[in-house]
Amino acid sequence: MYYKFSGFAQRLVGVTASAAYTPQGLKPIVPTESPAPIFETSKLPPNLPTADSNLVQNKVPDLQKIFQRADGLPVHLKRGAPDKMLYRTTMALTIGGTIYCLIALYIASQPKNQN
Repeated sequence: MYYKFSGFAQRLVGVTASAAYTPQGLKPIVPTESPAPIFETSKLPPNLPTADSNLVQNKVPDLQKIFQRADGLPVHLKRGAPDKMLYRTTMALTIGGTIYCLIALYIASQPKNQN
């Protein structure tokens, strides 16, 4: 008799030999074959766009040249004016938010007047 741990009953149960030798949670090896297509057509419908219209130019090599240039600038400022504007805006919002939080904490820490 072969036994296997039952995850449902939380105890050993009698099983067949093939079930006892299959590790729990894994399925037996089955040959992998691609399933037959459900809808198979011989030609594309005429209203679909061609594949060439969806292609865009690969910009990665150009960007790699920009970011790997040894000019002493940090990576977040390598692309010039737009990066500087984003960086300065982010810093201004961060500093402004910090000042606003400190003012709000100061106001909240003051006792209210009881008239």
